[in-house]
Amino acid sequence: MLFNPKTWLKFSIINLLIVALLGMLMRYKMGFEFSYFNQTNLLHSHSHFAFAGWISHTLMVLMVLFLEKKGSLKKEKKSINYNYILTANLICSYGMLMAFIVQGYAMVSIFFSTMSIIVSYVFCYQFWKDLKFVAKENLSVHWFKGALFFNVISSIGTFSLAYMMANKNVYQNEFLASIYYYLHFQYNGWFFFACMGLLIALFNIKGTKKTFYAKSFWLFFFACIPAYFLSILWLKLPLWIYVLTVLAALAQVYGCFRLLYLFYKSKVFVIKNYPTLLRSILFFIMFAFSLKIVLQLGSVIPSLGQLAFGFRPIIIAYLHLILLAVISQFLLFYIFSQDFFKFTFNIKIGLALFAFGVFLNELFLMLQSITAFSNIFIPIMNELLFGAALIMVLGLSLVVFGIIKKNVLYDPNHNIKY
Repeated sequence: MLFNPKTWLKFSIINLLIVALLGMLMRYKMGFEFSYFNQTNLLHSHSHFAFAGWISHTLMVLMVLFLEKKGSLKKEKKSINYNYILTANLICSYGMLMAFIVQGYAMVSIFFSTMSIIVSYVFCYQFWKDLKFVAKENLSVHWFKGALFFNVISSIGTFSLAYMMANKNVYQNEFLASIYYYLHFQYNGWFFFACMGLLIALFNIKGTKKTFYAKSFWLFFFACIPAYFLSILWLKLPLWIYVLTVLAALAQVYGCFRLLYLFYKSKVFVIKNYPTLLRSILFFIMFAFSLKIVLQLGSVIPSLGQLAFGFRPIIIAYLHLILLAVISQFLLFYIFSQDFFKFTFNIKIGLALFAFGVFLNELFLMLQSITAFSNIFIPIMNELLFGAALIMVLGLSLVVFGIIKKNVLYDPNHNIKY
């Protein structure tokens, strides 16, 4: 049974639609009368399924495609291994999706969550082994190894939470620190580093060890670890940790803008060959990532950091900036820029609507945060956020409709354009 990305990528887009539907349902419950379903349970289902069923699943599929392009999946046994891993990951994802809605944090949902982590360990082990067949000079290899490393260590946060709950010794500071630990090493580690590996492969970026493209990996890798403390500066950390955290934030700002400059300068002619919509999405991603880095730097100011991480709308806006405006948009850009699907009219309109919905969502969340600081209440804010969520769902529905129709998804000769 050979590795067939057609089915796996269809699951990716459909899963993203499910994530959006759950988000829209939660927004509807906030703005209108709807007594069905527990809001907290929906939130847990939404977040766990987004991480495992959409982002991690898609990253794994695209990373396996990278190996296939590099000739590391010539043996059928390896393809079967990855098919089993992806199947297991989806089973765990759908298990968490349903279990969290029905019972919240309980035996079944915890079982599927634990199994999902174990599946991720198996993937990391298998993929790390197979990377040895890719030339060490390939810059993507370092980024992929970094992604696998951060994916594994992020689970420490999950097990820490489980330990506290099992012993019924849940302290607020330790509880939040564990959550932020998991989130940080997922979206700033596993997600970001995997996307960088895919980006480098996509644009065929090459360079020696002396080039900034090569050095940037180590800059972001070593900065990622102390950058975690940006999320918990309210714990009154020792001065030396604070200084290290500030240096990490500054290093990431430098690395971000220099990378963006080099990338645009060297690949501007390649970017111009993409359709207008995909070019616009790419520039939107670059802007969103730059904004994320700048906001992250601002959080080193203790008073601002404590205010931000203590105010729910800001946390939600920041997380969605990363997960929707940067990671999700990049994955969609990657899939459709590589002709895995025919770029039909329905898909174009759907992607445009989804991007517009993401923009509106961030805009409304930002307004909600600013007005709250000024003690100004916008009475229709929940309705506006529901409208943004509805636009995203409509857009993704068009995309799903476009991929379910008879659609050429994958070149049978495996001619992936890297």
